Amino acid sequence: MDSSARGLPPGSWDAAGFWQVWQRFDAHGRGYIEEKELDAFLHQMSMKSGTDLAGVFLSEDENFLLLFRRESPLDSSVEFMQIWRQYDADGSGFLSAAELQDFLRDLFLHQKKAVSEGKLAEYTETMMRVFDKNKDGRLDLNDLARILALQENFLLQFKMDACSTEERRRDFEKIFAHYDVSQTGALEGPEVDGFVKDMMELVQPGIRGVDLDKFRESLLRHCDVNKDGKIQKSELALCLGLKANP
Repeated sequence: MDSSARGLPPGSWDAAGFWQVWQRFDAHGRGYIEEKELDAFLHQMSMKSGTDLAGVFLSEDENFLLLFRRESPLDSSVEFMQIWRQYDADGSGFLSAAELQDFLRDLFLHQKKAVSEGKLAEYTETMMRVFDKNKDGRLDLNDLARILALQENFLLQFKMDACSTEERRRDFEKIFAHYDVSQTGALEGPEVDGFVKDMMELVQPGIRGVDLDKFRESLLRHCDVNKDGKIQKSELALCLGLKANP
């Protein structure tokens, strides 16, 4: 940590300043600190204060903006895509600053935290600086996934080259049940989105919102046999060369 960081009194940093320190230890920009990096991070920070690390630098609201990711991580791409579709209001495949501000406003309301519109604008600007990695003034799917601390791809736990038909059928049943959140026997809306996102990221990590929409259309075109805008369990099984259990 540089000398200017050591000289600042507790509570005097904003979120952007805290993130600059974080990025010194997140050497590869992956959104997390590895164990060997975490040791150095904690050692230097504990020399400054024995309190909650983020609280040393951030106001209560900014602390919340960074730490709600740890406290309320998403474990489902379906839930993530519900959020994405809600706030990508114009369907552009990106979140503008205005759409991000709508997201943060609802987030504070949900947490019953009163934030003025002026402060909300400041936090929106901070979040754009922190999470807009390519600095194009808008957030992509991956940027929002970093904000929401989306958990590991559900499909990574399965062997794509399962040896037997029985293994493949068993895996298919688990996979379909995971994405069929509504338990209707068909994937629709964000359920299709979540499945497509996880499936495509197995071969193309960091899929963009506009690309996801293209893959989604392709999947529906090939699997939605009855053209109802949904993917029935039997339809997806047929696409994958399986016979689903009734």
